[in-house]
Amino acid sequence: MSNAFPLPVVIVGGGFSGAMLAARLAERGQASVVIDRSDAFGLGVAYSTALAAHRLNVRAGRMSAVADRPADFVDWLTARHPDQADPNGFAPRRLYGLYLRDRLAAVEEARPDLIRRVTGAVVAVDGLTAVLASGERVEGRAIVLATGNPAPRTAAQGGRIIADPWARQALARVQPGDDVLILGAGLTMVDVLLMLEAQGWRGRAAALSRRGLLPRAHGTRHDAPLALPPEALTGPLSARLATARRLAKTHGWRRLMEGYRPITLDLWRAATEVERRRFLRHLRPWWDVHRHRIAPEIADELDGLIASGRLTVRAGRVLAMESTDTSASLRLATRGGTEHALSAPWLIDCTGPGHDAATAPPTAALIASGRARLAASGLGLDLDAEGRVRHADGAPDPALYVLGPPARAAFWETVAVPDIRQRIEALTERLAI
Repeated sequence: MSNAFPLPVVIVGGGFSGAMLAARLAERGQASVVIDRSDAFGLGVAYSTALAAHRLNVRAGRMSAVADRPADFVDWLTARHPDQADPNGFAPRRLYGLYLRDRLAAVEEARPDLIRRVTGAVVAVDGLTAVLASGERVEGRAIVLATGNPAPRTAAQGGRIIADPWARQALARVQPGDDVLILGAGLTMVDVLLMLEAQGWRGRAAALSRRGLLPRAHGTRHDAPLALPPEALTGPLSARLATARRLAKTHGWRRLMEGYRPITLDLWRAATEVERRRFLRHLRPWWDVHRHRIAPEIADELDGLIASGRLTVRAGRVLAMESTDTSASLRLATRGGTEHALSAPWLIDCTGPGHDAATAPPTAALIASGRARLAASGLGLDLDAEGRVRHADGAPDPALYVLGPPARAAFWETVAVPDIRQRIEALTERLAI
């Protein structure tokens, strides 16, 4: 690119995606402005936790924030926290957050004036200007929406319903002996149980999800990727699934999933909209629990809670939920059609990120104006292969991009650090002057 555009790149969101994009751009000489609701730049929801029991879901040796320095995180651990510097281990997320902050600060020191931090909420995008709730306007040569993972949206806050378990002191009201109902049985549920345990909770939990599936555990060592045959990659989804099941039985499901990891994006892009919707409707829950795993030691804790009767997992569809001043209740329908009434002092929404581009600012206004449209899959904004937002007529916007979890409609696997890291490199190549 030429030097004809002196304005910075405006990055909306200062979690991992936004902060690490700013760092990479600065290393290439490109200025940026990072706007975040809080001043916890680099952390986001995942790495803001102070709880030591909250561990990474990816081995430390694969968590470098820099694509061309694969040992960067482990080297940082070796220098500052050598007791956690096992590349095969799952370091506390708190330490990873410190690593990200150190990396951002180091780049800012080495490249002064190339990264500007702004604290505030972006409520609209007007052309190439981000408009904050305060009225401040930040203009750029391109805008990247890197807004991360929002709070769950399934349950309505009120009474004995905790709609956002990540809100400050949200779980403090749960007393040590209180039983809890938990909507969702995935990674958020695991985190919430660990937080409750850390505050001395000794009650019982009933976790409820449509399939009743828990996240699977990583093995003791990284599993070698399985070379996948053509019949696992092409043809009808039902045939591919049958092949995948056979391979998992023969070679182990972890090796199978490692074989899919580097080509998932290619498979997603090659899939038709009908195939994507079928995958999301029928296979996604199984994909998620096998692809997004938990550390073995965390899996052991879950097994202990189940064995002691303190955690039960139920499959079914929530028909209704209510809350009074003293308890929360819901009606659950199992796949056989049987209805069950459950109640407990608390109900906690752990259904995962509540992405809704159609109603959340600033994307809702972009859709209303025709500058953006929803993807047919329903996963979020429709993007092209570069991550650019597509207008209502399908044309890609030349200067409006999406990075990280909100880009899942186009890239599917865009939640874990190794996947986002690749997107950061691609965007840096495109946006650096």
